[in-house]
Amino acid sequence: MKSYWTVFRLRRKMEVQYRGAMLGGIICQIFFGLILIALYRALYESKPQDLPLSHVVTYVWLQQAFFRMLLASDPDLLDKIRTGGIAYDLCRPVSLYGFYYMRILAQKLTGSLMRAVPMLIFAAFLPEGWGITPPASPAGFLLSLAALLLGLLCVSALENITMAFTMRTLDSRGVQAMLNLLMMTLSGNILPLTLFPDSWQRIITLLPYAQLLDAPIRLYTGDWAPQAGPRILALQLGWTGLLAALGLFLWQRNQKHIIVQGG
Repeated sequence: MKSYWTVFRLRRKMEVQYRGAMLGGIICQIFFGLILIALYRALYESKPQDLPLSHVVTYVWLQQAFFRMLLASDPDLLDKIRTGGIAYDLCRPVSLYGFYYMRILAQKLTGSLMRAVPMLIFAAFLPEGWGITPPASPAGFLLSLAALLLGLLCVSALENITMAFTMRTLDSRGVQAMLNLLMMTLSGNILPLTLFPDSWQRIITLLPYAQLLDAPIRLYTGDWAPQAGPRILALQLGWTGLLAALGLFLWQRNQKHIIVQGG
């Protein structure tokens, strides 16, 4: 376990070096957040919705703040798969799946926190109707933090499944593009899932993509009461365990039939 913790710490230290990328990401996500909020304000002025505008605005800011958690991949692993350098990793006395799972986990967590903290501080000082609102309740806030952590574990497991397919195809663009489309749409990043028809929400909220950010945000805003927290956390745990088991199976199968490219 100490080896995996060391991998996590080293990847975290590497991630904090990209301060220019962090600043660019913050500016970009703030810009998109303001544009989306302006669009939703115009929508509400022309046709008021049942969901309070303050909830939608908070939903947008939290989605933008943790956008890095959704879209992030390990470029070093992709390069090793293409060049054959992954053969050297086979000599490591650790599970390759666990090794790269901790790397992607550290990358997503560190990158998200570096962007989310200044963005949420900025959003907290915006005027009413433009800025983020406080959590609905202390219990909802604590549950949303737990759900956010489980969402991070879940999306890291999804990412490692993508890498497992890349080992077979040698090109991550197709699988990664499909995964990004599903995550962006079904996690609520393009359009908050709270604005989808109720019949759609009953299905979408059960999928793994909704566990990434939609579930934590609903607990934060109070759309889901704290009493629903145990059920939501159990669903997240179930998806995380299932995806991790599938990813581990695919990685082990790939290692048995691996063909190293390059020389």
